[in-house]
Amino acid sequence: MDGRVTLRDVAAQAGVSVSTASRALDERLPLSRSAAAERVRAAAADLGYQRDITASSLRRGGSGTIGVLVPRLSDTVMALMFEALYAEAAQLGQFALVSVCGDDPGRELQAAEQLLARRVDGLVLAGSRLDDALTASLRARGVPHVLVLRTDGVSSSAVCDDELGGYLATRHLLDMGHRRIGVLPGPVFASTARGRLAGHRRAMAEAAVAVDEGLVRPSGFGYDAGEAEGRALLAGHPDTTAVFAANDDLALGVMSAARGLGRSVPDDLSVVGYNDTPVATALPVPLTSVRVPFPEVATQALRLLASDAEGPSRAVAVPTLIPRESSRSLA
Repeated sequence: MDGRVTLRDVAAQAGVSVSTASRALDERLPLSRSAAAERVRAAAADLGYQRDITASSLRRGGSGTIGVLVPRLSDTVMALMFEALYAEAAQLGQFALVSVCGDDPGRELQAAEQLLARRVDGLVLAGSRLDDALTASLRARGVPHVLVLRTDGVSSSAVCDDELGGYLATRHLLDMGHRRIGVLPGPVFASTARGRLAGHRRAMAEAAVAVDEGLVRPSGFGYDAGEAEGRALLAGHPDTTAVFAANDDLALGVMSAARGLGRSVPDDLSVVGYNDTPVATALPVPLTSVRVPFPEVATQALRLLASDAEGPSRAVAVPTLIPRESSRSLA
């Protein structure tokens, strides 16, 4: 024996596992302030431990690849999110591998297993449902994972503040004098839909305006859903003066439905979207939208994934309302 202090010695003195000691002393990870991490650092200093970076890298044995699960890449938001994750992973010397699974929980489970079979170092889940069985399975198996843009309320997640975003969109319309405001929040199984609708309700309550439940129409997230629900909303409630749609694709569908019913945006109907995708500025009537900082969300997601902290963590980015010509004050 050469007398060199090992990581196992540090772990033994701190009363933790070797893997916990390794994470606490890995300078590449965010600094943990947990009691266990503090004990590890104190033990390392007391014993004079020097970390062997080369040996640590070999022990880690990672593939340098992360798996990303998205419902579909035809969805502009999912494509933007994956591009941001890919760019951030590249900055960290990693490679992001994507798998498309739709909104089918069975396909999502299968896709996750296929990525894990390729020995990815962890999973980023962009399509997590509130009733998702996958996250529970990953937690039980100790698989590093993080949810992005959506949350199940249990696993670590990197999100944008959906409740604040919904509030900003509706507050904008209220400030312009609108009171008959339709809402297309998206599917009820998504935390984004629930958060944005909650923000809408908060803004309405703050302005002492009652929410007409007939103007709240859960839907899918696509253009076709926006057109169908927009047409039903405007035909059934012709006194609607504004619509808040939970993403830009839904907003585009509403604008198309309005045109088909002979209503002009913004002269006869104001429309606000969400995510501020590139199409928002390219329309004949540029779309007012709530901007989501995708690069920031991606950075936080990969930090959470790398930290592999004990217990879930949540990183929340702040959305911004971007006013454009699609919303106008009532005369």
